[in-house]
Amino acid sequence: MANTPWSATSKNLDQDCHNWSGGLRFRPSRLEVPEHEEAVAALVRAAGRQCRTIRPVGSAHSSSEIYVTDDVLVSLANICGLHEHDSRSHRATVGAGSQLTELSKELQSAGMTLSNFGDVATQTVGGAIGTGTHGSGRNFPNLSMMLVGGRLVTARGEITTFGVEEDPDFVRALRVSFGTLGILTSATLQLEPLHDLRRQEWCLGFEPCMEALDRLSRENRNFDFYWYPRSDEVKIRCLNPPGEEKAYGAFARLVKDETGPPHEVIPQHSDLPYRFEEMEYSMPAEAGPGCMRKLRTRIKEKWRRSVGWRLLYRYIQRDDTWLSEAYGRDSVSISLHQNATLPYWDFFLDLEPVMRDHGGRPHWAKKHSLRATELKALYPMWDRFLSLRQELDPEGRFLTPYLRRLLGC
Repeated sequence: MANTPWSATSKNLDQDCHNWSGGLRFRPSRLEVPEHEEAVAALVRAAGRQCRTIRPVGSAHSSSEIYVTDDVLVSLANICGLHEHDSRSHRATVGAGSQLTELSKELQSAGMTLSNFGDVATQTVGGAIGTGTHGSGRNFPNLSMMLVGGRLVTARGEITTFGVEEDPDFVRALRVSFGTLGILTSATLQLEPLHDLRRQEWCLGFEPCMEALDRLSRENRNFDFYWYPRSDEVKIRCLNPPGEEKAYGAFARLVKDETGPPHEVIPQHSDLPYRFEEMEYSMPAEAGPGCMRKLRTRIKEKWRRSVGWRLLYRYIQRDDTWLSEAYGRDSVSISLHQNATLPYWDFFLDLEPVMRDHGGRPHWAKKHSLRATELKALYPMWDRFLSLRQELDPEGRFLTPYLRRLLGC
């Protein structure tokens, strides 16, 4: 992170930390960057003795306040890299502070790859898993579902090992828990053999895209699209194994064609020269087209002149992770964007009810206005998650004022 003291080992801060977009600025009492897992555990024990709170942070790409604190902030930047791997099971154990971009290069050398990526791959493993980061594809869940085991520092400062085979309910709760059940230090991930994908991008009108939406999403390994409000055009992105591509020249024009391993051709926005704020909601897949049409109408009526940023439409396979956006239902996510240097809240808050009316659940790492009462109604396992959190961290060692409001603790 540029202009933040992330590389320090331990210090009292005399300057603000900020997130990727620059929209969140805060000053922790201390920033800790431990060298190993035992040091993380020692920090948690010290926080307990001093009645302090402690929050983990990854790459700070999130635009929500889940890591904002005025107390102890812990970066796992030094707890990174590929620890071990098994080529037969395609599982690998990695440091939770590993940045996805750098980790993917190590996995490539081991002949493995993540099954999917989002648009951005600067997140850490712990941050991506803990917030439900996802890519797009009807047959691909969020990245959290890769987690099958690992090691966790508890609120008592103890190091515990977990696995999906031994305690599946715990893993279902932990996968998307944004650091409230403990600090993930290592993660065992279910991966895929290394392979190439061919990425093709096509431009077409909004209506032709919507008319072909079901077909497009079903016949491509990965499919999503951007809608551009001012031109009313759409850019669709299709990724498939080489030789399994589909041709859409009859109703679209090809604007990009490249082939490479997933970590090179799926993420496209890791080094953007500009910053943006984002709101995202996921709704049942069948509600996605209707929601998109209503958002388009509202934007054209009210926001077309002041907001030129595109909307992103993606697919997520259902899962059983308790606080996942896609819990129990195949989902579509729709993301709103606005330049980080321009006003964005009025735009987001005007369109948020449209997504909520279609059964939307907010992305934990992005902007939204919901609090515990509204969130409880969206997640069937909400009460079980809160009970487990209370059991594991009764003193709220991993909570902040924002998280207390969010969870209703």
